Amino acid sequence: MNIFMMILVAVFMVGFYMISSPSQRVPEQETEYAIRMSDLRSVAECAVAAHNAKIRGTSFQDICIEQNSVASQSVCMNASKRITECAIVRDRAPEYSYIITTTAPLQDGDYNNMLEILETNFPDAGTFGIFLDGKIMLGGISGAANVPDAIIDELELQNGQIVYMTQYEIPTTTNVITATTAANGQDVVCPIGTIKTYRFSRWQCIPFNTQTDCGGDMIWDSELQTCVADENKKPLCAEQQTAVLVDSVWECVNPFPEKACPSGMIARLNYSTLEWECVADPSVTNNIKKCETVTISPTFGIVGTTAGISSSSCTDCERAIINPDTCATTCVPDPTKITDPRCYGDTDACSGPNRAIYFGFPNASYAANVSEINGLRIPIDSSHSQNRKFNCLDCGDGEIDSEQSVPPYIAICK
Repeated sequence: MNIFMMILVAVFMVGFYMISSPSQRVPEQETEYAIRMSDLRSVAECAVAAHNAKIRGTSFQDICIEQNSVASQSVCMNASKRITECAIVRDRAPEYSYIITTTAPLQDGDYNNMLEILETNFPDAGTFGIFLDGKIMLGGISGAANVPDAIIDELELQNGQIVYMTQYEIPTTTNVITATTAANGQDVVCPIGTIKTYRFSRWQCIPFNTQTDCGGDMIWDSELQTCVADENKKPLCAEQQTAVLVDSVWECVNPFPEKACPSGMIARLNYSTLEWECVADPSVTNNIKKCETVTISPTFGIVGTTAGISSSSCTDCERAIINPDTCATTCVPDPTKITDPRCYGDTDACSGPNRAIYFGFPNASYAANVSEINGLRIPIDSSHSQNRKFNCLDCGDGEIDSEQSVPPYIAICK
């Protein structure tokens, strides 16, 4: 009986060992590895198919696109490595043009397997790998490719995503690309306003006049025949910010760094250099008195004719004119003072064909300051007073010479 039980126990132990031994689990592990590698390879193949379709200008429709969140798009940058529109603006193409395809992030444990697939199946794909900490890890020993920060932010790249990048050149209307054979492109007939060009491995019709399609925040000005800034797209910037057109796109720019200007000056953006500079504050007005000390030009007449009149000030019948350059003051006749009794008074008493009012010029130098009588003969004689007031000339039986007289400055009898 004991021998029988020992035989049963021995048989059971041998069976248990054979079932659970490592040699029996190898086929199962190899099957799981092959299935996972096949799934990863299908993800890479889906990304390649979508990427090639984007390059050819077609579309790739498959269930794998949705399952693996595969997306292809064109991304362009200017010389400053900033994202810009992938278009010809004023006959100028972007400095960097890429077609980029991305997938959903892989699990951490799949990184090595995916790199092995890329090395084995896509050795000549170029920049095709796993995004990790700002770089694309390539298959095999190819190393890594840096990704510009602007592209990382634009596509919101995450670690573990498969990224396929291809750089290309946006063709311009000035590029003339001839076909290798006469048959290429003969069946392509482009409508009016477009031109036939060879791009992405096939003939296409693109707009001929690229200037009318300004792109960015620019608009076509039919009068100037050029692209100008579209003021309707100008943003409302925060306080201390200024809207500036950078690479055909409006941007709100802050002073960088905080510009510290001396008293009486403010920071202003130089639109040519996009740098802040200190300029005079227009809100600060200095009350500059150029002529704080006024010099009165002395005026002298015949002795006794200006009795009681100061030579250093104007009379009641005059007004002062200040030269802003020399600050010198000159007295000239003021016709508005004729009715003042201190100057003349009743003008009706000096009217008619034989009477006229005149001013008593003390000398010719004084009269030269009066613009109304420049170039005319000024009578300074015994029949005309030099009292620097308005007077009445009575010609008696004679008449006033209307051609030579200029009342109320000059009165001459015929």
